[in-house]
Amino acid sequence: MEKVVFILALTLASLSMLAQGNYEQGMQNAFQLWEEGKNHEASALFERIAAAEKDNWLPNYYLALVNTTTAFQIKDSKQVSALLSNAQRALDIEMDKDAFNVELMVLQAMIHTAWIAHDPMNNGQKLSGTVMQIYGQAEGIAPNNPRVILSKAEFEMGSAQFFGTEIAPICVQIEKALQLFDTFKPQTPFHPNWGKERAITLLNNCK
Repeated sequence: MEKVVFILALTLASLSMLAQGNYEQGMQNAFQLWEEGKNHEASALFERIAAAEKDNWLPNYYLALVNTTTAFQIKDSKQVSALLSNAQRALDIEMDKDAFNVELMVLQAMIHTAWIAHDPMNNGQKLSGTVMQIYGQAEGIAPNNPRVILSKAEFEMGSAQFFGTEIAPICVQIEKALQLFDTFKPQTPFHPNWGKERAITLLNNCK
C-alpha cells in the first residue's frame, strides 16, 4: 500500500512538473509571437493558456494587453471594438478574482484610454474621470509600482497636450517612474515588467 501511495505521489509530482513546463513553454512561445508582430497568434495562444491555467492571472492579463496595445494602432472601428471587447472579457475574468491587483487596474485604465483615443469626442468626457480615478486608486495601493506612475503620467500628458496646459510637473512623475523601473523586481519572469523604454521616450520628449 505504501508503495502504491509513493508511486501515485511521484506520478502526480511528475505531472505537475510537466504542466509547469508546458505553461512556461507556452508563455515563451506567446511572447515570441508577440515580439514578431504576430499579435493575433499571440492572443490566441495566451487565450489557450488561460483556459488551462484558470488559477493564474497572467495569461488573461497578457491576452488583454496584446489586444489593447493592438487597438491603439488600428483605426477601423469594428476592429477596435472587437479587440477591446476581447481585452475587456479577459480582464474581467481576473478582476472578478482580485479587483485590487494594480497591474490589472493599470490595464483597465489602458482599455478605457484606447476607447478615448479611438473616439475622443464621444468617449473623452465619459471615461477620462474614470481613468484618473483608477490610477489614483492604484497609486494609493502601490505608490512605487513604475507602471502605475508612468501610465498615470502618460495619460495626464495626453490631456495636458490636448488642452495646452503645463507638462513640467508630469515630466517629474515620468522621471520618478524611470527611477522606479531600476529597482522594480517582478515576482517571476512572466510577471509584468514592461514600460521602461516608454518612460525613456516620454522623458526625452519632455526635454
